[in-house]
Amino acid sequence: MTLVAPPSIPRAAGSVPLLGHAIQLMRDNLGFIASLRTRYGPLVEITLQPGTRTVIVQDPDLIRTMLTDLGPSLDKGRFFEKMGQLLGDSVVTAAGQEHVRKRRQLQPAFGRPEISRYVDIMRGETTAAVDTWAPGRQLDVREAMVKLSLDMLAKTIFSGSLDEVTFRRLREDLSVVMNGVGARVMLPDWVERLPLPFNRRFTTARDAVRATISQAVAELQDSGQDTGDMLSLLLRATDEETGRPLTGHQIASEVLTLAVAGTETTASVLSWALYEITRNADIERTVLDELDTVLEGRPIALEDLPHLPYLDRVIRETLRLHHTGWLVTRRTVTQTRLGPWSLPAGTELAYCQHALHRDPALFPDPLSFNPDRWLEDAQTKAFTPGAYLPFGAGKHKCIGDRFALTELVTAIATIVRRLRFELPPNQTVRPVAQATVRPSTLLMTVHQRNAPAEQEQCSRPVDRPR
Repeated sequence: MTLVAPPSIPRAAGSVPLLGHAIQLMRDNLGFIASLRTRYGPLVEITLQPGTRTVIVQDPDLIRTMLTDLGPSLDKGRFFEKMGQLLGDSVVTAAGQEHVRKRRQLQPAFGRPEISRYVDIMRGETTAAVDTWAPGRQLDVREAMVKLSLDMLAKTIFSGSLDEVTFRRLREDLSVVMNGVGARVMLPDWVERLPLPFNRRFTTARDAVRATISQAVAELQDSGQDTGDMLSLLLRATDEETGRPLTGHQIASEVLTLAVAGTETTASVLSWALYEITRNADIERTVLDELDTVLEGRPIALEDLPHLPYLDRVIRETLRLHHTGWLVTRRTVTQTRLGPWSLPAGTELAYCQHALHRDPALFPDPLSFNPDRWLEDAQTKAFTPGAYLPFGAGKHKCIGDRFALTELVTAIATIVRRLRFELPPNQTVRPVAQATVRPSTLLMTVHQRNAPAEQEQCSRPVDRPR
């Protein structure tokens, strides 16, 4: 029997010395990554760093294999390595047994009993945010969602111990850090060592965020109180190898990374969900009818979440069409086989959820926002296994997936029952990828939802997402 060698892995065109494919990524990162799916096969090589091989994995079966079967044997790759260097070691950036150990330490903070307590905080912060949005005026929805997401996360972590001035400063600093992390992953390492204002702003903001978190940790440690929040749970956690509690520095690293990873992603998904609900009157009406039927006028609680299947489908479809992840990395530690290919140690692997979820070969009419594609019969007929990965897969699947879904349902349900939005004419809303895939510009006019007649609105024609 003659063994047939696998085809060689093609290299994407357009690489230049020193910068590799960084110019294409800086010019149009989403367009460049999406183009690889149509021009090349299941694997394609690009250059992010001189002398480093990065292989983009595009086949859903191979992506699944990479995340599940190979997951325990792979390092987490450049993206998470850079996050660790910039923000500190955490469950998000760790790999292998270190990740398993850190995940066990943090898992109680994301269990159902704790999330049940968080719902009241999430709902309260959303209600407070809605109260500040002036009816009749335009709202920068993405900025409002960043503020809301940070408020929800910070209150679950710190139990309201940060004053408003500190919150405002923390939000501003985190925005600089989130944008800076995304840029540093793409650019060669030597760029961040240049004495540029961009680099100075990032370092100053990161140090300020860490100082704010460290101060909150120290104050709670000194008080000896159990405030019942996530920070108290982290203070009670112990290192399973040494039996010692986590240090203030370790806790600060975990909280900082969770804040950067969680705030930006939740804000982007909330923004996209409100955009899609607003631009489609039938979807908005169905969401409102379901909320009216299930909640009967009372505030949403954790027990209501399983009884809101249509809103769940709206969120699923938002996570498909507008996924916030555009380059997730892993790295081979030893010679590794992926499908028929053998990859040497030190090979960077990456996949793009945003491009995967928009592939017409995997999702019929992929640019159409259709919550009913998530009906059970539709999924059985149309879906390719492994093509939908909203929170990743395997041992490194997002630890905060349940927390995030609870945030999304609670916030959307609270907002749309109080307010309706109106898109301005001629506004082009397109995805841009920085730390996450976010709306380029999303302005909407706020209106009180006072009467049934006001709930009827016409969707405005807007450009379809790219």
